[in-house]
Amino acid sequence: MLDVLRRVVQEVNGAADFFEALHIIVTRVRGALDIDVCSIYLKSPRSGRLVLMASEGLREESVGRVEMDVSEGLVGLVASRAEPINLENAPDHPRYRYFPETGEERFLSFLGVPIIQQRKLLGVLVVQHHEPRRFDDEHVSFLITLAAQLAGAITQAEFTDEIASETPEISHVNIEATGIAGAPGVAIGRAVVAYRLAQLDSIPDREARDIEQELARFAAAVAATRGEIEDLKRRTETVLPAEERALFDAYLMLLGSDSLAQRTEARIRGGQWAAAALRDTVRESVRVFEDMEDAYLRERAADIRDLGRRVLSHLLPDEGNDQEFPEGGILVGEDLTASHLAEVPIERLGAIVSARGTGSSHIAILARALNVPAVMGVADLPVSRLEDREVLVDGYRGRLYVNPSPELRAEFRRLVREERELEEGLRELALEPAATRDGRAVPVLANSGLLADIKPSLNSGAEGVGLYRTEVPFMIRDRFPGEEEQVEIYRQILASFDPMPVTLRTLDVGGDKALPYFPVQEDNPFLGWRGIRLTLDHPEIFLTQLRAMLKASREHPNLQILFPMISTLVELKEAMVLLNRARDELLDEGFVIPMPRVGVMIEVPAAVYLVETLARRVDFLSVGTNDLVQYLLAVDRNNARVANLYDTLHPASIRALELIAEGARRAGKPVSVCGEMASDPAAIILLLGMGIDSLSVSVSAIARVKWVIRSFSSDRTEALLAQCRLLENPDQVRSLLNNALVQAGLGGLVRAGKN
Repeated sequence: MLDVLRRVVQEVNGAADFFEALHIIVTRVRGALDIDVCSIYLKSPRSGRLVLMASEGLREESVGRVEMDVSEGLVGLVASRAEPINLENAPDHPRYRYFPETGEERFLSFLGVPIIQQRKLLGVLVVQHHEPRRFDDEHVSFLITLAAQLAGAITQAEFTDEIASETPEISHVNIEATGIAGAPGVAIGRAVVAYRLAQLDSIPDREARDIEQELARFAAAVAATRGEIEDLKRRTETVLPAEERALFDAYLMLLGSDSLAQRTEARIRGGQWAAAALRDTVRESVRVFEDMEDAYLRERAADIRDLGRRVLSHLLPDEGNDQEFPEGGILVGEDLTASHLAEVPIERLGAIVSARGTGSSHIAILARALNVPAVMGVADLPVSRLEDREVLVDGYRGRLYVNPSPELRAEFRRLVREERELEEGLRELALEPAATRDGRAVPVLANSGLLADIKPSLNSGAEGVGLYRTEVPFMIRDRFPGEEEQVEIYRQILASFDPMPVTLRTLDVGGDKALPYFPVQEDNPFLGWRGIRLTLDHPEIFLTQLRAMLKASREHPNLQILFPMISTLVELKEAMVLLNRARDELLDEGFVIPMPRVGVMIEVPAAVYLVETLARRVDFLSVGTNDLVQYLLAVDRNNARVANLYDTLHPASIRALELIAEGARRAGKPVSVCGEMASDPAAIILLLGMGIDSLSVSVSAIARVKWVIRSFSSDRTEALLAQCRLLENPDQVRSLLNNALVQAGLGGLVRAGKN
């Protein structure tokens, strides 16, 4: 049965359209199970009724015409119970309903299984036979597995034109797709599918007629690509930060390295024509990355594919599209990269939607830096069918809507207008210090990982840098950066904010952040070799970074060092030993360097219960709520299947944060929050009530965070926190806090559908 299932799935994936896929399923299942009938009923989103959409064995004229409520018939019973129904003699069942137009009176045995996607009932898959028989467990398991595969195909079909044009009963508006929130904001505009370069996989095998000529063609294509990339780099000087434009330098390096050019030339000399030689080289490079589970490494594979397609576009006839990017256009792609973004006039870009990727993808990081809404990882997104379709994007919840109703369109226009007015109204407020209504100062600092964030952070009113992710400079290189390279990076950010504090987090790779030149393959990377665990095991890397940080602080004593992923007191002691060793080495070399303030990042549940012990040995604590909540709830927020379970307002998350705040207070040490929770207006109320000393957020969120802080008194936030302690689920907590925001005049921060 497994082989049959694989063949069916392969054929379905290769079907020309949705209805051909349905026909393949009913035909192949009927033959594989040696039965008389196989049928598919789908639930109409408009009427909620089950409609017969395909059948092999029932009368053809009944397809598209027979329908029933979920409370009717055996098919309705499968749908309402959401579990298989296996009957030896169907007419004897009290829920049996006869449809004369189908001719099914001849069939006695019945097996139906529900088709479900993300808890949503899509339809029912049914098999029938004329003789009384109870289908065995193998048949039941086969249909359940096939129904699960079919669910993805149906979800994708909701975006296509076939349903709307050929089956009016199922056509509907406001087609919704769920992905991962990549960058906050809302947008409405026409979809523009990312510029499609020549497709490497379509290149056929062919012998080179003239090897020297093929080498010359390839060399010319590489030269043209090099010129194209250099031009893109020049064009983006005022748009993308220098750190991000380093990606184009990496592309240029690959063009001249053994990674691409030399191996392609070797294949040409072996007799392949240039296009196929390039194809095989790119495949070879990409295959290793695509097989890895690590998200960051998969994203680097996308960069290699992108570069290969660019070279190929100069080997083959031009496939370009000269159409001007529309104002407010929504850039949509299978796997968007920084170079796709570079080809778009940023001032016209309304939002970004990528079928692949996560909230930590390079393109998502750029979107947040540019304050452009983004939705990532939209599974089964039929990108090619979205060109010029009207799309609504909700970057807060990771949703997009196609074919919107007039009512939904009007609602999004209102949200877009309100966001624009809100941003304009908060510009002056952002430059003022943040304090509660009773005068308690709560500094708002910036999260950063790019040198180009410096100017926007300063202009946004940031009171320092609460978290500088030092792993970003490591990720964009093809090797570990040297000590002096790191010194220059750290010096720039320290100097720019002096005398305001700058917190540099030591190298935090592993989990979903890996170095392409230092791959770590693990079955469960989030529970593996990451953060401080990795750097303690490699003191040569750790000491180099600590020395660079300390040297950068010689003239700027505003440095604060933060150790990530601490879970034991031993780890903290070992890290402090290396920090003191690095400082002693520099003192011996004649450098006069003050000892910086040192902090621990609380992001592992174990650290929550050790918080007072840890706090007594450092100068400050910083709570990384992104990882902490993931670990507490056992939810990967970058996994679309379970991302809806990730909620920072979960009662367990709130209690953990209270324990942290209480432990820090007993130790007499300040505590900040630097995760995304710090920019959630509802969560800010609770953090203020707990007595959190400072917040560190993305640059685009600073003004809104300050607005919330200035709108509440300490007594009010403490009272709201006490009320939330009595609530049992996150929805109740958010509803209470959103009501408080509205009462305080901050209704503009409470988005529709966020409750």
